[in-house]
Amino acid sequence: MSSALEGLKVLDFTQMMNGPFGTMLLADFGADVIKVEPPAGDTMRLTGETFLGDDAVYFLTLNRNKRSVVLDLATEEGQRMAQEMAKQVDIVVENFRPGVAEKLGISYETLSSLNPRLIYCSTSAFGRTGPDSIRPGMDPVVQAMSGIMQLTGDDQTGPLKTGMPYADLITPLLSTIGVLAAIQARNTTGRGQRIDLSMLDATIFSMIPRDAYYFATGETPGRIGNAHWQIVPYNTYRTSDDRHVMVIAHTDKFWRVLASAVDAHELLADERLKTKDGRLAHRDIVDAGLSQAFAKQPLVYWNEKLLEAQAMFSPVLNFQEVFEDPRVQKDLVVELDHPNAGKFKVVTNPIRLSDTPTSISRPPPTLGQHTDEVLREFGLVSQVSQDAAALGTE
Repeated sequence: MSSALEGLKVLDFTQMMNGPFGTMLLADFGADVIKVEPPAGDTMRLTGETFLGDDAVYFLTLNRNKRSVVLDLATEEGQRMAQEMAKQVDIVVENFRPGVAEKLGISYETLSSLNPRLIYCSTSAFGRTGPDSIRPGMDPVVQAMSGIMQLTGDDQTGPLKTGMPYADLITPLLSTIGVLAAIQARNTTGRGQRIDLSMLDATIFSMIPRDAYYFATGETPGRIGNAHWQIVPYNTYRTSDDRHVMVIAHTDKFWRVLASAVDAHELLADERLKTKDGRLAHRDIVDAGLSQAFAKQPLVYWNEKLLEAQAMFSPVLNFQEVFEDPRVQKDLVVELDHPNAGKFKVVTNPIRLSDTPTSISRPPPTLGQHTDEVLREFGLVSQVSQDAAALGTE
């Protein structure tokens, strides 16, 4: 069975997270992704504190289904080889700071002149133009500048970043949509084009519909933790065994179901709380009453009671509970076998296509693992191979 993007070749100059995540998505759908690395390798290979073999788990998580080629783009020979490869691929992806691709000889202008059908995807922290474009930036900096950090937390914590690298994830999700749209456009026009997306713009875009509140009122939404501006109850509550339950009652029906299930009869009897507007107006009363109710029993008790009542809720699960769930194990967790790192587990692509499903055909590459193989495919010969041939060893 063929893959959705089988036959597409991608030249991947990205490093760290937002770029490699996007090219991994393309690779999961069957594109041949050739990861071009400097002699020292992708910075992510050495980022973080947890390693398997020679590489950080961060790198191993983001680079499956790719082939690694080492090219030194600081040299004329490295640039020449990259340009020759770009003539023969469908897509180039880079996430350098603006101006760097030009210095390395792989700018959009240079490569598209060599290959007019080329789709060239650029992602950066703050875009290619404007005073902020030259600033270095990573996920927490972008979260702070986008306003999303201002939304996260409460009055006690102050602004918080999200628990995962949000800007690093939303950017490649959107840029990959752009790449797929450009592929479809090329099917019609025969021409490639540039996709340009900044992490800042992607993160601001993703705050919909919070932007609507500001446009309507001129005010920044307040930080209210796990609560909601327009729905009460919509919050987490502590149980007697120091666990937490997330509950939502966005209609009068769900409110009655929830309050009945937790035996909060005094809340049900309170005429002020019978409507959505009433509960909004008396948020403190609702939260205090539910907090008191949930504190009487452990999580396992409330899980059973709320399931039986068909309330809208979930226990706040830890990673062990998430990843040992039988459904998650079956549908999302796969084990890879790496030549240096050994066997390790990753989360597979969750998108299900009925006819051309995603797959993991190879583990993340070791540095330069496929250099000679790929260069031969492109009709090129690496300097290493030339030197070996000259010595009679190849």
